[in-house]
Amino acid sequence: MHLLLIFGIVLAIGVVGFALQNNVPVTVTLALWSFEGSLALVLMLAMGLGVIIAGLMSSPSMIKNRWTRSRLRHQVSRLEEDKLTLERRIVELEAELERIAPKPFQEEPERYLGLRSLFLGGPEKPKE
Repeated sequence: MHLLLIFGIVLAIGVVGFALQNNVPVTVTLALWSFEGSLALVLMLAMGLGVIIAGLMSSPSMIKNRWTRSRLRHQVSRLEEDKLTLERRIVELEAELERIAPKPFQEEPERYLGLRSLFLGGPEKPKE
């Protein structure tokens, strides 16, 4: 902000210096219209008209960019809301799946004992 203020002061000093050095009267004629004034005034008027014309020429694109930016921000916020809704739905579905899914066996099922244990009765002893 301070840099912009300093730039504006330097520009104003330059404009005043330009106006003091170029105070020669000139006549500007455009078709049927004639105007007499100092050279600095004519140059400043021409520069001002150029700035106004450039601003009017660029304003449609600036307006279009603002609309696009606004539309995209709205779309991003809507997508973020959808994302939060879907994340909540995922949590709900996972909870429902936990509730309805069959529980795994808590105990280890009995192992196959083998033919020897079937004929002799009793579990086989592991060989060491």
